[in-house]
Amino acid sequence: MPVKYTSELKARAVELVLHAQADPDTATGAITRVARELGMSKETLRVWVRKHKESGKAMPVESVDLEVENRRLRAELAEARRVNEILKRASAFFAAEPGRP
Repeated sequence: MPVKYTSELKARAVELVLHAQADPDTATGAITRVARELGMSKETLRVWVRKHKESGKAMPVESVDLEVENRRLRAELAEARRVNEILKRASAFFAAEPGRP
């Protein structure tokens, strides 16, 4: 019995393949890798990619503003480091007083 895939899954799978094929380092075997990760037939995915390319639709563009994402990740990393330092100090404090309840 054929499996029905949502249009969102199809679009995302095609986008993943196109992005992988755009990079020479990951272009080889892109369809096979993406199909395996998504748990679908590579032939099904190959047909979707072919139809997308034949339709003349624009290639998907990077939807993430990399500069904003980089700032967000740097702030998140700084917060994680701050929390880690607090936890280290608390651990050292409580380890120094073994009789403390």
